[in-house]
Amino acid sequence: MAPRFSRPRLVDENDKQYRAFVAQIMLGKDNQRAMRPPCARELFGGEAEEALRGWLAQHYTLSERRIVEYLEHRGRNAIKKYRELDAVALPEPKTIHVFEIKASQKAISLRRAVQQLHDTRTLLRMLFARVSTTILLVDTGIPQTLAEADQQLHQRLERFAARGITPREPLDPPPTLAAVLAHLPQLQFVPAVAAIPADGQVVSLLRFTVEDIVALAGADNLHLNWDEEEELPEADDAESSGGGYAYSTGETEQAATDDDNPLAAALRRALTGREDMRKGEEEQR
Repeated sequence: MAPRFSRPRLVDENDKQYRAFVAQIMLGKDNQRAMRPPCARELFGGEAEEALRGWLAQHYTLSERRIVEYLEHRGRNAIKKYRELDAVALPEPKTIHVFEIKASQKAISLRRAVQQLHDTRTLLRMLFARVSTTILLVDTGIPQTLAEADQQLHQRLERFAARGITPREPLDPPPTLAAVLAHLPQLQFVPAVAAIPADGQVVSLLRFTVEDIVALAGADNLHLNWDEEEELPEADDAESSGGGYAYSTGETEQAATDDDNPLAAALRRALTGREDMRKGEEEQR
């Protein structure tokens, strides 16, 4: 079977090819379509990521080289893509430690995190002899017991009923953390960063509470008012911050919108900044 990935490079945001790729996406900004603005839970995800990156920097020397450029092969086609890693440590020339940060109230987000790290490990093993991976999970309300799962489902149905919303399909209680972990034997809970094993075959898991993030960043610097947010039946919990645009530039559309790609987030940040400047100028006038 032909390899799915090839020609990986680990670069930082100043890499010329990466910047050229971003510039190409920006040329298609006229094709943007409006999307909903980020809700407080999504904003909190981005804030938690920044807080934990700062926390990691107290234990590791983090590298700015946390963008992977690679080719993904689909049949006879090869698409250049970029994958942003949440945090990277390079303790030795042939060793890399990758950290994936997830803020979620759904235990199934761990499945996606494990898959992302599996693909990341496949890429990085072309460059490094030893690849270690760790998930930093910010638990924003994952049920720990079946009773808690049933209670969450009941509360959700009550919110829908109060707003006159009928789910398109019957809803099941959300899975507990233990139920998901039972199907992910490669995940290994660790009590502290010092206990992370060197074994590259396992994925270490560190769990943080919302209170932990508040202690790191301060409540005034976090979006914590989630109770008033609207919840759509088909909406998934967001695990990172996002803005109000999607990006399309013809052949690069898929690369720009993939979840494992930093371009959409970077462009959203740039465009959000421009919108804030425009509003500020209007207010001054």
